[in-house]
Parts: sequence; structure tokens; C-alpha cells
Amino acid sequence: MDEEVDASRRTYLANERTYLAWWRTGLASLTVALAAARVVPELSGTTVRWPYTVVGVGFALIGLTQIIYAERRREEVESALARGEFIRPHGTLTLAITCVSVVLGLMTLGLILFG
Repeated sequence: MDEEVDASRRTYLANERTYLAWWRTGLASLTVALAAARVVPELSGTTVRWPYTVVGVGFALIGLTQIIYAERRREEVESALARGEFIRPHGTLTLAITCVSVVLGLMTLGLILFG
């Protein structure tokens, strides 16, 4: 019985660590958004700011999505654990986050090379 309680406790704590990792990633994306949209154009002295704003808004939306998904996922996993079940991450959402992040990364690369 003690092993079962310890396994359950470890699983809940692992879920909490994953929740916090999603939050950290979301906050990092928001930081990148602010840097891309406001800090970099100011430091570079560019007169064309809209591409930086587009990239910044994209990273901000990704960051907010990650923070919102963190809470949703935490709740879903806790409910599944209480029922003794396993629940997979939302593949469509994680794929969308990945694809949008790759596009934003390519846009950032373009700004570095041509901005």
C-alpha cells in the first residue's frame, strides 16, 4: 500500500513540475515577445518596425497559449489520476504550438539576416 501512495504522490508532483515548466516556457515566450517587438528595434535604430511587432505579437500569443494550456493540462491530468487513468497531451495543440514556433523562429532568423 505504501508503494502505491508513494507512486501516486510522485505522479502528482511530476504533474506539478510539468505545469510549472509550461509556465516557464510561456513566460520566456512573453519575454522574447517584448524583446522582439520593442527592445531590438530600439537598439538597432531601424525605421521599419512592423516586422518586429508581428514577430513579437506571435511570440506573445504562443506564450499566452502555453500558460493557458498549462492550467488546462494540470486539471485534466489531476482528474485522470484521481480516476486511475492516463491522459495524453492534446496532439493537435502541441503540433500547432510547434508549427507556429518554427514559423516565428524562421521569421526571427529573417529579421537577423535581413532586418
